[in-house]
Amino acid sequence: MSKAGGGAGSAPGPTAAAAAAAAQKQKSLLQKADADVSNLVDNFSSLINIARVNDPPVRNSQEAFQMEMRAARMVHAADSLLKLVSELKRTAIFSGLASLNENVDRRIEVLGQQAEGTERMLERIGQEAAASLKELEAHYYSSVVRSPASD
Repeated sequence: MSKAGGGAGSAPGPTAAAAAAAAQKQKSLLQKADADVSNLVDNFSSLINIARVNDPPVRNSQEAFQMEMRAARMVHAADSLLKLVSELKRTAIFSGLASLNENVDRRIEVLGQQAEGTERMLERIGQEAAASLKELEAHYYSSVVRSPASD
């Protein structure tokens, strides 16, 4: 029994290019996370420094504008981190499904090979049984006494 569409020529693991692409993506995601976190911390510390109470009203409006700008940057950095987390979750889910599919495909291939081996063994056993039966028949028909005395 042959398996139609079998993956006889498929590689067992990821190629070097795929591994390099995955490493590059991981590096870029880590750099993006580091940049977003440092941006969030810098803007928060600046926001705290600006939040001091001063007497001149012009300075207070400038500080209010700077606080709004820093808060907007913090929101942007937090949003970027949330998108990064979402992308990481999606990657984990899809890579998990991909590895699950690979395991299923590998298991199907192993079971197919076992089925072919079992069929070959059964065919060999059938041939041996047929040969043994022919030998027994030849012995029986060449023997002097083929059946009990019915003379």
